[in-house]
Amino acid sequence: MVEDGGHDAAIDSLSTEEWLSCALRLVPSSLEKAKEAKGYRGKWKMIILKLEQMPSRLSDLASHPCFSKNVLCKEQLQAFSRTLNEAIRLAGLCVKEKYEGKLQMQSDLDALLGKLDLHLRDCGLLTKTGVLGEVTLPSAVAKTSAEPEVGIHSNIRELLARLQIGHLEAKQKALDNLLEVMKEDDKHVLAVLGRSNVAALVQLLAATSPRIREKTVTIICLLVESGSCENWLVSEGVLPPLIRLVESGSAAGKERATISLQRLSTSMETARSIVGHGGVQPLIDICRTGDSVSQAAAACTLRNISAVPEVRQALADDGIVKVMIDLLESGTLLGSKEYAAECLQNLTSSNENLRRSVISEGGVRSLLAYLDGPLPQESAVGALKNLVGSISMDVLITTGLLPRLVRVLKSGSLGTQQAAASAICRICSSTEMKRLVGESGCIPLLIKMLEAKLNNAREAAAQAISSLMSDSQNCREVKKDDKSVPNLVALLDPSPQNTAKKYAVSCLLLLSSCKKCKKLMISYGAIGYLKKLTEMEIPDAKKLLERLERGTLKSLFSRK
Repeated sequence: MVEDGGHDAAIDSLSTEEWLSCALRLVPSSLEKAKEAKGYRGKWKMIILKLEQMPSRLSDLASHPCFSKNVLCKEQLQAFSRTLNEAIRLAGLCVKEKYEGKLQMQSDLDALLGKLDLHLRDCGLLTKTGVLGEVTLPSAVAKTSAEPEVGIHSNIRELLARLQIGHLEAKQKALDNLLEVMKEDDKHVLAVLGRSNVAALVQLLAATSPRIREKTVTIICLLVESGSCENWLVSEGVLPPLIRLVESGSAAGKERATISLQRLSTSMETARSIVGHGGVQPLIDICRTGDSVSQAAAACTLRNISAVPEVRQALADDGIVKVMIDLLESGTLLGSKEYAAECLQNLTSSNENLRRSVISEGGVRSLLAYLDGPLPQESAVGALKNLVGSISMDVLITTGLLPRLVRVLKSGSLGTQQAAASAICRICSSTEMKRLVGESGCIPLLIKMLEAKLNNAREAAAQAISSLMSDSQNCREVKKDDKSVPNLVALLDPSPQNTAKKYAVSCLLLLSSCKKCKKLMISYGAIGYLKKLTEMEIPDAKKLLERLERGTLKSLFSRK
């Protein structure tokens, strides 16, 4: 035991240059033996071709400026020497034709060919791709460096280099160590990560070992979540292997691959590529059967993809509408339901066929039920706004849309209120519907919304009021509200940012037949605004101005 230990220590104590000499001595010996071998001539011929390439590769390695400074070179030469000794041993058995069985020898020769291929590839990678230049400090120096980060970065560069060279077991060990470093603090890894390292990780996603694939996708998921190298990952071809993992990986692999796609799909170009690589169906399957986290990530990815107009029909052809409606009703996580509502909003924004599909699959009922829950409601109201033009008035009334819109106007977020006001504009296509909307109690809420901080919200409210006021009862309702005239006059502001002014003019013109309202308009400065709007040729601004100025002249004459 002591002798064995002493032998191992002696081997470890050899310098890189001594290992090079050892390998260079073994090459001619292995070639000589290989040429003497009997049987398996085809395989020995290929082995000889590989062995003949060894001296030039070893020369390239030895002439690299970082040759003696890097532990990777020493390890490569140790591996070279072991393989050359193995070649000499197998050749000796074949010379004497003393081996256990033909199949076993054939298997051993195949393994030898694989090792020689790997060594030649790794040696070329070390010398030609800059890996040795990236890893400039040997481990002993890295650990004792005066600058802690220098040592840490050097060790990480070495780990990243090990992902590109050696056999799968060595790569798995490197992955384990790299994962530990990233879980502690990924900033050091991100500081030294290069494109070649990203390419190596992408290649490992297709490794034969399920464990390696799972560890690799875990690292890629962490990289994607850091937001630092999405473009490299996509350009190095990460999408196809991620999609394959979503389709047929382990539960953990599917989850991390789906989360990675979720983040990557925020780019519209990448979203298109996911569709092009066949990623939609596996994501839809995850929405149907996946665990809660994977389901939410898949729903979010599909939501991101649905934001690309030209792929929406392809999504529908793969069955997304029914899946999103099912998620809306029974998604495991609340996030899944929210993503489903947002996806339906995107799908129905510009395609009448998709609107009809959502309606026929029961989407209106599901969206209305979603509005009764605690989740953010803007996307659901937005989807309903897209759909109302394709639904009959009777269905709109019987499904209970109006009370829900009123509730949203009372207590929803400003974005949700804006969507509700836009929905009201769309459903007011008939006098009867305008009357029913007015009776629902939404007019005071819309008038209050005219005070909103966001211009788009004010515009939506003003447009809805303008549409409703063509019904006389609704017009009287607006007149009764003390805030209606002051809020509408404020929206006559001629600045370009104010896009509600034309609707404000329309509403005030309808109110100008009332003396009290006219006086209020004048007192709040409407005439000054209207003079500017008339110059800007805003519709009906001149007409309203003339009415107000007539009233002013009459009051002057009556005083005389």
